[in-house]
Amino acid sequence: MIELIKAIIFGIVEGITEWLPISSTGHMILLDEFMPLNVTPEFLEMFLVVIQLGAILAVVVIYWKRLFPFGIEKEKGRSRLTADRPMLIMWLKIIIASVPAAIVGLFLDDWLNAMFYNYVTVAIMLIIFGVLFIVIENSRFSKNAQVTSIAEITYTAALIIGVFQMIAAVFPGTSRSGATIVGALLIGISRTTAAEFTFFLAIPAMLGGSALKLVKFGFSFTSQELLILIVGMAVAFIVSILAIKFLMTYIKKHDFKVFGWYRIVLGILILIWFAVQTF
Repeated sequence: MIELIKAIIFGIVEGITEWLPISSTGHMILLDEFMPLNVTPEFLEMFLVVIQLGAILAVVVIYWKRLFPFGIEKEKGRSRLTADRPMLIMWLKIIIASVPAAIVGLFLDDWLNAMFYNYVTVAIMLIIFGVLFIVIENSRFSKNAQVTSIAEITYTAALIIGVFQMIAAVFPGTSRSGATIVGALLIGISRTTAAEFTFFLAIPAMLGGSALKLVKFGFSFTSQELLILIVGMAVAFIVSILAIKFLMTYIKKHDFKVFGWYRIVLGILILIWFAVQTF
């Protein structure tokens, strides 16, 4: 029962921090420090990634009509498959943007975990991208948005956003949503469009990452492990729906600076906490 309560809390944290640009990894590391799950290290590594499947499902449910390009149309008594061309083009842009992170994940996943999955990297990246959010919002970039819809995003812009997502894949604490939003703002994409494209881009990125971790872990779950995973994903799904709706409402009237300051404070606190633990 205690482990299930922990799984619920992990799901809440995942659902909030996956979509707000404040780094789910940084929060998960802190949460595991204060409230570790009583599981094997192998399961924990897999759990912290695969729990994202619940968050992905929230995006699919909320944006289904803008994500699924196929339909059935009846004509002269016959049914035929139809495809929404603008939506297919959008998916092509998402695929292009997914390539850089996919290459890094497939070939360097274990090495990157060994090199950078630590509190120092997380804290530094929290602070760096927190500063970037503040600088960008105070500059001309966010005030002169030229692109106000996903349809207007070019293939080149999609690839640039994908490079920023790759940075998040390399350095934990960057925040996948934070990195892609920063990249989008820098090239003149509006806040709401940047956030939406980030949500859609998360689908292949997080599905691929989760699949990779599941394959490496194997599918020999104990009943307790499976229950913990299902509960975590279910809670992450529910909380993600609320977090996504909150973010989209918030950024229609506000900028991202509050998230930048939050990241800076959290990064400093992480450095202080672990420094104290060392002595």
